[in-house]
Amino acid sequence: MLEENFVAVYDKFKIEFFRRLFGLVREREGSLSAMEAFSVEVIHQMRAPTISQFADFLGISQSNATYKVNSLIKKGYIVKENSDIDRREYHLKLTEKYYHYSGLMQSYVDTVMERMQHRFTPEELNIFSQMLGVISDELMPESDFH
Repeated sequence: MLEENFVAVYDKFKIEFFRRLFGLVREREGSLSAMEAFSVEVIHQMRAPTISQFADFLGISQSNATYKVNSLIKKGYIVKENSDIDRREYHLKLTEKYYHYSGLMQSYVDTVMERMQHRFTPEELNIFSQMLGVISDELMPESDFH
């Protein structure tokens, strides 16, 4: 029962994200393809990775990663900035254009959070929050980037 409920919640967030994503992905100049949208989401979650870190995480070649990054730069969703530590290295940073696009999921999260506050007590929400923290911090180490 726990696993089924967990998967159901995950699937509902995922399908809502895809529905909203496909509402934004259009066949016109400068729009994101579905693969580019996923790539920019990975860059966002990795918090300013290098191209090499991006490629390694996705298990793709450096040249494939560079191609994807250059396309995202051309479309205005990311920029490359020199590393403060090693000036030969670049970090991928998100632009304001990305943050406009990324709001597509936040409104759904806000809706679900508001519904939760009406449905559950503050104590229940606190326990749930603590459980989510443990799941994120301790039980999903392969998704940590730092």
